[in-house]
Amino acid sequence: MKIRKANIEDAQGIGKVHVDSWRTTYKGILPDDFLNNLSYEQRTELWKKNISDLTNYVLVAENEQDEIIGFATGGTRKTNSVPNATDLTSIYLLEEYQGMGIGKQLLKEIFAYIKLKGYEKVFVEVLADNKTRNFYEYYGAQYVENTEIKIGGKVLEELIYVWNDIDKVFIEKIK
Repeated sequence: MKIRKANIEDAQGIGKVHVDSWRTTYKGILPDDFLNNLSYEQRTELWKKNISDLTNYVLVAENEQDEIIGFATGGTRKTNSVPNATDLTSIYLLEEYQGMGIGKQLLKEIFAYIKLKGYEKVFVEVLADNKTRNFYEYYGAQYVENTEIKIGGKVLEELIYVWNDIDKVFIEKIK
């Protein structure tokens, strides 16, 4: 398994992981018709834009066959006005690669970049029904507040977490 910075040629692989992981992660949370209508082509175009946006930092995880099996992104959301803070905007892995420590490695690499950029706090937003929130909690993210978000015509509860001290996460959890 290898983790590296994404380039524009990775957009299609990231788009495929994005669609496939949403279909498994959000089954029973988001409407089936919404998940079934997710498009590899649309997600590929989205990732071309995301990778080209220099305010984003995008990593990919590859298996031994150099296939993209996961990704992570960081960048400050427009809604984040907290000084010296940024956001972990996503970590997604294909279902068959979950539980192998790859998410931890992606988190470690994203946090190393965030630390290098001088940020002190990192926020992450996660759907309340998404079991991934346990991953963030395990690695020290603290609950801040909840809000509502509408996806696929369904109103969902979204939880906002923060890591207040990146150094502490490295020392205690992801070294």
